[in-house]
Amino acid sequence: MTIRSWNGPVAVPVRTAAPEGATNAYVVDDREALLVDPAASHEGLDRVLADVEVGHVAVTHHHPDHVGAVAHAAERTGATVWGRAGREDDFERATGIAPDRTFREGTTIATGNGAVTVLDLPGHAPEHVGFAFETATGEHLLCGDLAVAEGSVVVGAPEGDVRAYLASLRRVHARAPHRLLPGHGPPIEGAREVRAVARRLVDHRREREARVLAAVRGGAGTVPEVTDAAYEKDVSAVRPLAEATVRAHLEKLAVEGRLDWDGERATTVE
Repeated sequence: MTIRSWNGPVAVPVRTAAPEGATNAYVVDDREALLVDPAASHEGLDRVLADVEVGHVAVTHHHPDHVGAVAHAAERTGATVWGRAGREDDFERATGIAPDRTFREGTTIATGNGAVTVLDLPGHAPEHVGFAFETATGEHLLCGDLAVAEGSVVVGAPEGDVRAYLASLRRVHARAPHRLLPGHGPPIEGAREVRAVARRLVDHRREREARVLAAVRGGAGTVPEVTDAAYEKDVSAVRPLAEATVRAHLEKLAVEGRLDWDGERATTVE
């Protein structure tokens, strides 16, 4: 069913690793609407909510910069709160409230004029999902922290899974929605541009992986050593994120049998 209206991105200021320092909230439809990723209480978001009838609240994943106002929005609107099936306890710890209902891959959330479909898009976080809906111009996909128009997304251990992340990017590339609506930064317009962004992000991961593998082959073993060797720029300002990224790549390479990794030191495969 076709959604006639949607609102967003509403950039909500919040502490985040993203350069913009804000997380995008979206409101899909104007009756029994779905509110996605209310990151914090904010007057701009409150103005949008005052003009629509919110029936549902959901998040793409449980990171703090996406869930801060879930409880506030639920209390303000009386909406049904949705969480990922099997992750209910994690959801409650992150948001402060338990979900009323749960979703999984393929679940449809009925709004006043249409429906929104849940897509599994793990990688950035294990419970990460997207929300797809049809408009008169084509499919729109709320993709959370799967993709950004510029730059890259953190995929860091222990939650990040590079193999899953690449699979999710390839899924979006194949699906090629008309508009990709990320959790940070501007929308990505047009199927061609969506595919270009997906390819760029896959290529970025491959390049980082190649540097990590080369670092290990060059004698680096610990995460700090590999980080120093694999990054061509000063990462002191984001050192924890860089090391988490390296650890996630080491885990992927070990699963694929391309190096040995015991959790502390990486070595080349004999």
